[in-house]
Amino acid sequence: MFELMIPLDTGSKKPLYEQIYDYIRRNITDGKISRGEKLPSTRLLAGNLQISRSTVESAYEQLLSEGYIESKRGSGYYVGDISELYFCSRFAGQKTEKKKTAGFRTKEAFLDREKYRIVFSPEENEFAYFPYNAWRRITREVLAADDPSLFLTGEAAGEMELREAVCSYLYRARGVNCDPKQMIVGAGNEYLLMLLVQILGGKRKVAAENPTYLKAYRTLLNMGCEMVPVRMDKSGICMEDIKEKNPEIVYVMPSHQFPMGTVMPMKRRLELLQWAKERQGRYIIEDDHDSEFRYRGKPVPSLQGSDAGGTVIYIGTFSKSISPSIRVSYMVLPETLLDAYDANCGFYAPTVPKEQQKVLAAFLNQGCFERYLNKMRRIYKTKRDVFLALLKKESWVRTIYGDGAGMHLLVELKTEKSGTQVVREAEAKGIRVYDLEEYRILDSGKQENRFPTLLLGYGALSEEEMREGISCLREIVSIQSEHTISGRFG
Repeated sequence: MFELMIPLDTGSKKPLYEQIYDYIRRNITDGKISRGEKLPSTRLLAGNLQISRSTVESAYEQLLSEGYIESKRGSGYYVGDISELYFCSRFAGQKTEKKKTAGFRTKEAFLDREKYRIVFSPEENEFAYFPYNAWRRITREVLAADDPSLFLTGEAAGEMELREAVCSYLYRARGVNCDPKQMIVGAGNEYLLMLLVQILGGKRKVAAENPTYLKAYRTLLNMGCEMVPVRMDKSGICMEDIKEKNPEIVYVMPSHQFPMGTVMPMKRRLELLQWAKERQGRYIIEDDHDSEFRYRGKPVPSLQGSDAGGTVIYIGTFSKSISPSIRVSYMVLPETLLDAYDANCGFYAPTVPKEQQKVLAAFLNQGCFERYLNKMRRIYKTKRDVFLALLKKESWVRTIYGDGAGMHLLVELKTEKSGTQVVREAEAKGIRVYDLEEYRILDSGKQENRFPTLLLGYGALSEEEMREGISCLREIVSIQSEHTISGRFG
């Protein structure tokens, strides 16, 4: 056993048990405390730190629940084997510690964490609350089965066990009507989009909302599709533009458009479905990327659930709800495309390891996933409420919108500066914010918004980081005269 000299900040807003938890977890993951080493007893550590024993017990209980330490009856607490925590050692813990270890969906986001103190990323999740014990238990059960089939290639479309579990979940949670035979499991949305172009059998004309999720746009563009940007209004993608530009496929995010945060109302959805039914060969790609996290009103059913004509291709992912590193997405094809899938792509090997599929299937079937989602909805809603309250106090904030779902919102600024200027000046202060113009398909050479607009993610930020980032933006935006501001906005 060794002594722990833990520096506690009694003036910090972070509870003492969290400070103890962070310190021990960080030292375990860094290898400074080795596997099998005995930790001081709760009584001894509490005495050394001159705090209550219950505070130390709370920290130890958290470490115990996440698998960092083990309890041996009559002996005490010992450092556990963290090699089985999967991505636990990369994602657990507080944001300030994740800056160099968390996994991200883009190379740029990874570089952000190396370069910036605070990143308002719209794509980063909070991983500290993931049920690592349940995931680890299920993983052990799958591997302990001594099933030789785990080492075989598996089904091209994904393991039937997982497809059945996802279909069941989608029906309950999103109103998606599908049979497991319609589902294809793949390593990420980009892979599934590349697969889809091959299933459709040619380079198609695809309309996409502008601004949009650029990864999807670039993937389809790289696959040879003719990409057509379409304007948006308050209801989403503009039907007038679709009819004028006459695409074969429309790529949309009706339940929570990225980056605008728009929720497509039923009237517009029915118009879009009617457009698709009017001509054979028209399809709608519904990207339902983060519909799990909605904070106002009733959940919005999927567009696919209202589709009677077999025109909607539904794509979803576990990247937002679980982790980007898990790389599991799924696509639900209309029955009319199943023969084309078998003929054009049915010979491809699966891209998600079989054991990972089986673990995820059990995670869903045992109710762990939905319990975790329920918890994270509350946590993200609390984060959103705190972030909104802080922003609404700022005089430089003109309008806030897109905050009804997901993990980001949009903020119009009262400033003469462009969004690019604000991003650049924030970068100089070690803060990464995102200009809405970064997500536009075409560079028109001018800012299309009347007011500069920032896209600010809050999913992985603590309240302290939110306050620090907002304070930085206040300094940047406010460096101009009152006369200039009143002249433009008064």
